[in-house]
Amino acid sequence: MTEKEESDSDETVASTTPIELKERIDSGEEVFILDARSESDFEEWHIDGENVEIVNYPYFQLLDGIPEDLHVELPNDQRITVLCAKGGSSELVAENIDEDGYNVDHLARGMKGWARIYEYQEFDVDGDATIAQYRRPSSGCLAYLVASDGEAAVIDPLRAFTDEYEQDARVLGADLVYALDTHIHADHISGVRDLADETAATAVLPEAAVERGVEYDQPYETVTDSDTLSLGNTEIEVISTPGHTSGMTAYKVGNVLFTGDGLFTESVARPDLEDPEAAKDAARTLYKSLQEQVLTLPEDTIVAPAHFSDSATSNDDGTYTAELGNLVERMEALNMDEDEFVEFIVADMPPQPANYEDIIATNLGQQTPDDEEAFELELGPNNCAASEEALTN
Repeated sequence: MTEKEESDSDETVASTTPIELKERIDSGEEVFILDARSESDFEEWHIDGENVEIVNYPYFQLLDGIPEDLHVELPNDQRITVLCAKGGSSELVAENIDEDGYNVDHLARGMKGWARIYEYQEFDVDGDATIAQYRRPSSGCLAYLVASDGEAAVIDPLRAFTDEYEQDARVLGADLVYALDTHIHADHISGVRDLADETAATAVLPEAAVERGVEYDQPYETVTDSDTLSLGNTEIEVISTPGHTSGMTAYKVGNVLFTGDGLFTESVARPDLEDPEAAKDAARTLYKSLQEQVLTLPEDTIVAPAHFSDSATSNDDGTYTAELGNLVERMEALNMDEDEFVEFIVADMPPQPANYEDIIATNLGQQTPDDEEAFELELGPNNCAASEEALTN
């Protein structure tokens, strides 16, 4: 390396990986982020946390250096992490900030890299099965691996992470035999077909979900209320819970209820993504599903949803689950009468998920984006709950 090349190398600003940034946030460290994406992209989706301070200042306003009003907001005694969509612009911004004497790094691969974080955590359950929850912090998507006596199933898998499920099943000494969706998702691209293609797993959909217009070019099986699927030494029970969608279905293994988008640990489902004009009717259906199919189960049933929002509180091990009895005590919506519930749910629903119509069409098999296009479609928050704020007290 020449003397000039060595000098240029020394001037390159440090980078941090998405996982390293996540570890800093999880550890409780005070984190300062400068988000250099456009204001609209920032408003739609950004990194959040109680110990995260974040400032949005679009990249195009930073091309000629750091404006004085931004200098006022930047800390002198704390590391600044700059991020953008893919990592290129943030590096240039970080170099400018570094020249002004700040302690700075930038997020490698940007928010696209942040969206690649996927976390795995097993949790204690009754019965013979091993159950693990997958968490995607960038979007709040949750999926589950259930393994018993050499056989495994994945519930609500994401297409972007099919390799993870296969690898983790092998570690548990199990073959994937089922890939199940609780419903036609509106916030992420389902991985059931990819898992069926790549393994011996059977793709499984609720029959009512198929009736929305599924057009798969490969075999799949359907299930209806009260069906059971054998999995090693355990069974997967099928419980129809329409409301969020007409095909919304929960799966029960032992004392764990995989509720999909029917019930979350901090809220209930929004009823408008399948047919916005019929949201009130769907809310009535959701009420009946909750009251007759879910709340009649034992209080110690573990609710394991398909999503969590920024307002959700994780367990000590990082998972997002809750005992059913605890939710009934803490969530007023579960104790309302039907008319009050319906009016409450439709009164103030959050914005619909980004690209949700294209995502639904893809999950129905009516559109066929490639892997990169599919990944781009699902960037952003899930927005599948009826409220942005927690309904629990």
